[in-house]
Amino acid sequence: MPSPETLAIFAALSLGLAATPGPNMLYIVTRSLAQGTRAGMVSLIGCQFGSLFIMVLAALGITAALFAVPYAYDALRLGGAGYLAFLAWQSIKPGGRDLFAPQPLPPEPSQKLFAVGFLTAALNPKVALFYVAVLPPFIDPAGPVLAQGLILGATQIITCLAFDALLVWGSGGVSRFLATRPLWLAAQRWVLGAALALLAVKLATTSRA
Repeated sequence: MPSPETLAIFAALSLGLAATPGPNMLYIVTRSLAQGTRAGMVSLIGCQFGSLFIMVLAALGITAALFAVPYAYDALRLGGAGYLAFLAWQSIKPGGRDLFAPQPLPPEPSQKLFAVGFLTAALNPKVALFYVAVLPPFIDPAGPVLAQGLILGATQIITCLAFDALLVWGSGGVSRFLATRPLWLAAQRWVLGAALALLAVKLATTSRA
């Protein structure tokens, strides 16, 4: 089973994933701003079920790859480092969209909010790449691979659920705060980008015997 240190590091990476703007965050924040907290939470639950679906598929696929393909572990480790570097660039690149700008959207029923949230996450390449590229290096091939993958995947989902729930509840206040303090938004992006870049270097230079 993953050690407490492994789970803590993976949870930190999961937090970085959650804090990086993408389709999931865009959907739940825009729905929260346009339709209120309840709609945001329904959208969030749909997104997390979509992530759960991808996580189970990824855990099964990773298990098969590590047992069947020579050097699959190192290939996935380096791919994960490259993906973290990409997320770092996404955080600091110029011309980013103002995520918390209010946008007029028509109200949608709960069933549609959930379904769109599920499809948003299930078809989100950021989530799929995280499971396929970042998760495998934290798995010990000598242990129960599938169980480790499911535990780590559950850690990611719980971390993202907590972070996104805070976004839903506080999106209105965050929107008003950032509207008058753009330097705070810029600082957050650079701190997050630097942290992801350092984690990418660590992942690329650390291998497991």
